[in-house]
Amino acid sequence: MNKCLTRWSLALATAVSVALPASADVLTLDVSGINSQDVIGSAANTVLNFNLGALAHINSLSWQVNLDAYNPSWLSELQLSLSGAQTSSAGLLLAPGAGSDFSGSQAFGGSIDLLDQGLDFSVGADGILRLEFSEAASDGLSPDGRWVSGQVVIDWTAAAVPEPAGYALFGLGLVLMAGLARSRKLS
Repeated sequence: MNKCLTRWSLALATAVSVALPASADVLTLDVSGINSQDVIGSAANTVLNFNLGALAHINSLSWQVNLDAYNPSWLSELQLSLSGAQTSSAGLLLAPGAGSDFSGSQAFGGSIDLLDQGLDFSVGADGILRLEFSEAASDGLSPDGRWVSGQVVIDWTAAAVPEPAGYALFGLGLVLMAGLARSRKLS
């Protein structure tokens, strides 16, 4: 009987792990017309909040954007911060024009697998992904530049949330484990 219960326990554990998959999703953001006003944290900056669900995990990022930096600002100064809370304290900073230390207009594209680079992060229990468009240096302009057109794509994974069938399997596992413990006690 113990071998039978052990096999059932293994089968149940496998079934529960299959019943609790994390779902992957993509957030595509049109950045056309968004201004970069001031340094991170300024009330003048454009801030967007997206509810991805509690503890959602940010996996990768890609972008194809056209930027315009107004003199004396540089293209390298236009940036987007992504954080896992409603403050800009943690997360990732994207500067698509990095290395373009001049004013003007230019297209930029790229991608980064945050998992491979060790830059992945999770949003908090509130489920909010906060995006803030800002400027790396305060040049006294308002705005310093504009995200003329393009998209930023964020690949994320929702935290695993058990479905009712998962709870049923878990409960069955507890019953089987209790039965196994009782049979061992009687032996």
